[in-house]
Amino acid sequence: MGRLIAVLLFVALLAPGVLLARAWGLAAGRRAVAGGAVELADPTPEGVDTLRRQAAHGRRWRGLGLLLGVAGIVASVVLFAEASVFLWIPALAVGLLAGVLLAEATRPRPRWALTSPARRPGQGEQISAWLVWSMRAVVAGVLLAAGLMWDAGDLGGAVAPIVVAVPLVAWLTAEIALLRALLRPMPAAGADVPVDEALRTWTAHLATAAASVAALLPLGTLLLRAGLDLGDRPGGGLDVLPVALVAGGFSALAAGIAVTVFLVTWLRPVRSAAPALAG
Repeated sequence: MGRLIAVLLFVALLAPGVLLARAWGLAAGRRAVAGGAVELADPTPEGVDTLRRQAAHGRRWRGLGLLLGVAGIVASVVLFAEASVFLWIPALAVGLLAGVLLAEATRPRPRWALTSPARRPGQGEQISAWLVWSMRAVVAGVLLAAGLMWDAGDLGGAVAPIVVAVPLVAWLTAEIALLRALLRPMPAAGADVPVDEALRTWTAHLATAAASVAALLPLGTLLLRAGLDLGDRPGGGLDVLPVALVAGGFSALAAGIAVTVFLVTWLRPVRSAAPALAG
């Protein structure tokens, strides 16, 4: 009976990761609608210029993020020598995520005329509130797990500050990007409204996805380590807790990988072509 309960608990705790991946998959429909609206519109010259500037801005920052990741790899080699081989992928991932987040948080303001009085769309028109709050919950989970493991003596040295700082800084940067996209007034020209909506949608999803990945992967790693350590201790008590921690770790890692795939598909900038229905 105990093993059956453990299996059921393991399966149940995998469900949140599956649901989160499913929610991000459904968000692709919002992206398709926003991108299709731009294709059907005929933006003003200011709107076309805005698309070009935004695309170049994103490429510059993501290139800088790649350089930051390479610099992190070099620094890890200098500091840890052969042991740094396990840090190469995390260092590169942190650099790339930093490039995505900084690109969205520092988007230049469009040069088109704004509505007067200023009108702004709601955040629910850009991204599902469930995705935003799940990002915040995962960041809180990382901080809680790291704090508990620190108190138990299972997390120390230079690892603990990095585990806490990376998701925390990523979350703060994502919140800045979301706030800027929310407060920016809408364009006065109706032809530029689809472009503006698409840019807001891209920013909201890219920033939220990048911050979610930066928190999900550390959270999954922490839960896995805590579950395996607890399961190896003799006389550790009930078997349910290690199983729950391992299942939660697998769920967070699977969701992090799924959101990463989704994030990569969103890196293509908003594009405008000739109206699809033009004769």
